[in-house]
Amino acid sequence: MQDNNHHNTVADNMVVSLDYKLMVDGEIIDASEKDQPIRFIQGQDQIISGLERELYGMEVGESKDVQVVAAEGYGEEDPEAYSDVPRGDFPDHIPLEPGVRLQLKDQDGETKQAHIVSVDDEDVRLSFNHPLAGKDLSFEVKVVDLRPATQEEIDHGHIHE
Repeated sequence: MQDNNHHNTVADNMVVSLDYKLMVDGEIIDASEKDQPIRFIQGQDQIISGLERELYGMEVGESKDVQVVAAEGYGEEDPEAYSDVPRGDFPDHIPLEPGVRLQLKDQDGETKQAHIVSVDDEDVRLSFNHPLAGKDLSFEVKVVDLRPATQEEIDHGHIHE
């Protein structure tokens, strides 16, 4: 006998369609588009752990406010993850202003995400921290749809639409 109730709430290996709004310091900084919820497989670490944990047991149509501390969001800020780069090293087309996000290649050719923290006459200070590192996150979420993931989706670790 299958337990049907299981399909009505968020549980591991369920595909969750989630409307969300993310606020940091009282400002909305990210949100799903109208009628375009994000979809992920619950329990597969596809979203930040602090949020995922709070979704268990939610039903379709249910809304919730979830507070996620930095450590369970994008991590604490790493004081080592900063670098000062001479202004002359940047191509002219890059606006050198705080908040600008860059993709850089390191010596090994790995792509790294960085953002500009500050700029002075000589140097540009980059942070390799996630822009939301060290921030407490405030989510408003609503479960829009639920379905069991297929075995193939579970094996592949992502959703097949």
